Amino acid sequence: MSLISQNILHKNRVNKTKREDVDLPSPLEGNEHVEDGQEMVPDIIRTKKRKKERKEEEKHLEVEEEREMKKLENFLFGSLYAPIEFGKVGDEDVQTEAEKDSTLFFTDRSANSALSVYEEDAEFAKESSDEEDGTKQRKPVWVDEEEEKTNVNISKVNRLRKLRKAEDESLISGSDYVSRLRAQHAKLNPGTEWAQRDSRSKAYSSDDDESSVEENGVVVAPGHKDVESVDDILRTNEDLVVRNGTKLLPGLLEYSKLVDANAEDPSNGPINSVQFHRNAQLLLTAGLDRRVRFFQIDGKRNTKIQSIFLEDCPIRKASFLPDGSQVIIAGRRKFFYSFDLVKARVDKIGPLIGREEKSLETFEVSPDSSTIAFVGNEGYILLVSSKTKELIGTLKMNGTVRSLAFSDDGRQLLSSGGDGHIYHWDLRTRTCFHKGTDEGCINGTALCASPTGALFAAGSSSGIVNVYNREQFLGGKTKPMKTIENLTTKVDFMKFSCDAQILAISSSMKKNSLKLIHIPSYTVFSNWPPSNRTLHYPRCLDFSPGGGFMTVGNAAGKVLLYKLHHYQHA
Repeated sequence: MSLISQNILHKNRVNKTKREDVDLPSPLEGNEHVEDGQEMVPDIIRTKKRKKERKEEEKHLEVEEEREMKKLENFLFGSLYAPIEFGKVGDEDVQTEAEKDSTLFFTDRSANSALSVYEEDAEFAKESSDEEDGTKQRKPVWVDEEEEKTNVNISKVNRLRKLRKAEDESLISGSDYVSRLRAQHAKLNPGTEWAQRDSRSKAYSSDDDESSVEENGVVVAPGHKDVESVDDILRTNEDLVVRNGTKLLPGLLEYSKLVDANAEDPSNGPINSVQFHRNAQLLLTAGLDRRVRFFQIDGKRNTKIQSIFLEDCPIRKASFLPDGSQVIIAGRRKFFYSFDLVKARVDKIGPLIGREEKSLETFEVSPDSSTIAFVGNEGYILLVSSKTKELIGTLKMNGTVRSLAFSDDGRQLLSSGGDGHIYHWDLRTRTCFHKGTDEGCINGTALCASPTGALFAAGSSSGIVNVYNREQFLGGKTKPMKTIENLTTKVDFMKFSCDAQILAISSSMKKNSLKLIHIPSYTVFSNWPPSNRTLHYPRCLDFSPGGGFMTVGNAAGKVLLYKLHHYQHA
């Protein structure tokens, strides 16, 4: 029987007692027939008082009963009528009853106490997250105290000798032994990145995850640190994997023929210069028809942008400054031209003060756009400032100068000529610091350095091209890394690709005399030049800054355009 049924009377039982009290005759009522009529009046008054007293007692009992019921309900089911607040003491009766019946019931002091449990869990979770943020290493649940007392000899067991940090190390403590075993296991079994715990992923709540799904439409897997990079990926249609860093395989070159670069305005004379602007979209063409043309290269239409006519100068060479601000134009004249791309203005410069050269047709521009080196007479090299267009110095080599090439970001200059030697010049001191023999060369006709300056190629009048390692050449090793003998006539032009994996060599004295050499195998691509198409007499060539386009200018006034599929960007 429960505690309620033991202490509280049932309503039927209470009503029954009331009826019994009313029906039972009192001793005074039993004497009404015996006594005198005068005594009946005070008896009636007393009976009414007794009934009134009984009603008050019954009412008091009902109040006490209701009060007791509320106490028991509060005791069993919580503070329904008078919630108990923390820090205040409840009724003593409730406490005593709770002490008596603590073994029978679990007391829930208040409805707010349920919230306190979750608050404690939240505080514990917050503390644990703070600990994980502060120290990413997880603490062991149990630590063996015997590890510190134990010593392990790692020199006796063959399998454990790999754990030694010094050759004569033998005894180590147990804790060091455990840590070294863990390090060896991590070394042999490296974990994958996606399986590593990332504390940053815990910082994102469910609301943040929902908002990210709504805003971006992409759910980022935990473990990725750069969450903002998702937007960058979705804002472009470029391939996620770019093959520029991959190695170009020898043998066959994947390419396709595109519309001629100057199809909208072909030249009336041989093309002597073609060059891409640094933005890879603008192409310069120049030739003996005295015109410099600019085309926007897209491989489909190749729209012509502008054309410049120089009345008194058949153009032998035209070149952008590496910063893309100007074009230097020269021919067999005492002067040269400078075209400002920003102001669209042509300036005539020269003759150079103190010099009697009748031709400035051969020149090179330094990679830092500060210096222009012209080939002069009697072995002189003329150094001109690209800003002031004034002569700032000269260099003198033995024999005649035929070709020039800059290296080391414009701080050094290579030159070759009629004596069969290659000179290295320091432009800061304007002195020759190295002179070496080009093996098998009688007259040097072309020079070209790779973009990094690690390699350079030297061409001769016999058609032989020697490829050298520049550091080894400066160290005294004059034997070339490779001698290329695929041309039989004078080498006129050479050019490395942007990543120095292709070397183009050409001769203008023979049709289709253009070869593409694979570096570092130093073998010729067997499917170039194309067998079903003629290159005519190639005179110049250039690769786009990203390597995706290759253009060839020939003596027929055409600028042929090819796409190299190995490179994904122009």
